[in-house]
Order: sequence, then C-alpha cells, then structure tokens
Amino acid sequence: MFWVLLLLLAWAAAGVSCARLCLAAVRAASLDTDTDTDADAGRGHDLTLYEAAFLSGGPARVADLTLVSMARQRRLLLAHTGWATVVDPRGRDEMERSVIGAIGPEGQSRIAPLRAATAAADSVRRLADRLVAAGLAVPDGARTTVAGALRQVQAAAAAVLVLGAAALLLPGQTPGSDVPVAVWFLLPLILTLSCLAIARIEVHPSTRWASPAGQRLLGTLARHSDASGDDRTYLTSVAVRGIRAIGEPELRAALTHRDRDRDSAWREAH
Repeated sequence: MFWVLLLLLAWAAAGVSCARLCLAAVRAASLDTDTDTDADAGRGHDLTLYEAAFLSGGPARVADLTLVSMARQRRLLLAHTGWATVVDPRGRDEMERSVIGAIGPEGQSRIAPLRAATAAADSVRRLADRLVAAGLAVPDGARTTVAGALRQVQAAAAAVLVLGAAALLLPGQTPGSDVPVAVWFLLPLILTLSCLAIARIEVHPSTRWASPAGQRLLGTLARHSDASGDDRTYLTSVAVRGIRAIGEPELRAALTHRDRDRDSAWREAH
C-alpha cells in the first residue's frame, strides 16, 4: 500500500498551498477594504502620467512611458535594432534623469537593460511609495504574497499529477476497495484546480497595482485628458494601455525588439 504514502503527500501539498493562498487572498482583500473605506483616498488628487503608468502597469510601464515621451520629443533616439541613443543629455524630471543615468556616459545603451534599470531606479521606487501612502497603490507585500501563493498552488497541482502517475505505475499497488487509485488522487487535484479557478476570478482584481481608489482615478483620467492636447492624450494611452498603444511602428519595434545577437552568442557559448 505504498500508494497511500504518495496520496498523503499529494493531500499535504494541496492542503498547505491552498491554505496559504486563502490567507494571502484574505490579507489582500483586507488591505483593499481598508483603502476603499477611506473616503479621503485620492480626493483632490490629479494623477500625473507617471502615476497613471505605475497604477496601470507598475515600474515597467513607467519606464516605457518615459522612453516613449523622450523619443517623441526627439531627445532620445530609439532604434528598431534595439539601441537607445541620447540626443539631449538634460533630463527634465527625475524619471528622465534616471534614464540618462542608466544609459551612461557613452550616451548609448541596449534598450532591454535600459528599461530594466529605469524600472528599478530610486525615482520609480519613490513614486511607488508616494502612491501607496496616498492609498492609490497596492502595497508590494500584498502583490508578492498572493503571487507566491498562486505559484505554490500551481506547483502543488503538478505535484499531485506526478504523484498520482507514480502511484499508478507502481506494481501491485491496488486499494483495498473497488475505488481506483486514480480517483483518490483526483480529489486533491480538484481542490488545487478549484482554488486556481476561484483565484482567477476573485483574487486578481485585488492584486493589481492600483487600489480601488487608484482604479477610480484611472477611470476618470481618460475623460480629463481629452482637453489636454493630442500629445498628452497619446501619452495617456501609452501610460494606461502600454506598448500596444504606440502608433509609430518603428518606435513599437524598438521597444519590442529582442536581442537576437546576444541570444545567438549565448547559445553558441553554451
């Protein structure tokens, strides 16, 4: 009856991971409830484009918005080959200065590491802290806790499948009743898959970058941006929707470029 030990392992993995996900979801929901019940959260706050970008897509979206803004003003050249070249070395705000600093004194850098360095810059971190303090952004701990719990449930589901397959392949491992071995492993698998399905519906809205108050401000941003000029409307679309809102094919190609030469060199070296 060695299959029973495998079944116990499957139930342990499923139970622990689902319990962790439930606790993480409750914690994230309580944080959102506290923010949502604060009537003053976001009141009188006009979102900047950088703030809208962070609430919509996090640090990476802020980096993309900064690069697109500088490129449209011809102060930064983004080539479709995946290179960024500084045209005007004077940054007009701390985000642009972070981009120029990440490029370095040579004035040229690959776009992929530039985006990563800009997203991790202190200026973006300070922006995030201000939004969390204002009740407009979800604290980082809530996002990472739920994301980690979701990954653990996914791993538990895979482990249940592996353990069930191993139990079926063991010779002479038959239960003492008419119930097939596979049915016993089907129960913890249903538990994990059910948790993942519920999390997809219920947990995801609580783990976005914007809190309920921040989501409300994002909803009004598009209406107010119509009177702010075409360029601001364009950048607002990029802040909210990301790279897919970029109208220029060459600029979109520059930001979606993959470093094929580096990938080829890595493959040859390994």
